[in-house]
Amino acid sequence: QVQLVESGGGLVQAGGSLKLSCAASGGTFNTYSMGWFRQAPGKEREFVAAVSWSGGLTNYADFVKGRFTISRDNSKNTVYLQMNSLKPEDTAVYRCAFDRNWSRLTAAGTAAYWGQGTEVTVFS
Repeated sequence: QVQLVESGGGLVQAGGSLKLSCAASGGTFNTYSMGWFRQAPGKEREFVAAVSWSGGLTNYADFVKGRFTISRDNSKNTVYLQMNSLKPEDTAVYRCAFDRNWSRLTAAGTAAYWGQGTEVTVFS
């Protein structure tokens, strides 16, 4: 019923930019916190960024601060991740996640709903 679909991943040269989108269907998610996680081959899943339901609160992992920007459009049930100054170590599968609880999403790394993932590959 509820589905989250990411798009925008692909191949990009180091130093370049990419914008990911995650669109939800099957409900209204304006009261949900939204976030992004990533997982590289052989590595554990990492928290990347999150934005509160109002858009007034954001949280970023240290390794993306100053490079990535998270935003949302509640009218479209969509969350975005603008990725600038990309590095090879950013290569991973990126997944969006929605949850009503801010702490569960940002601290526990859990979510009510997950996207299927979109691959980002940064080459040098």
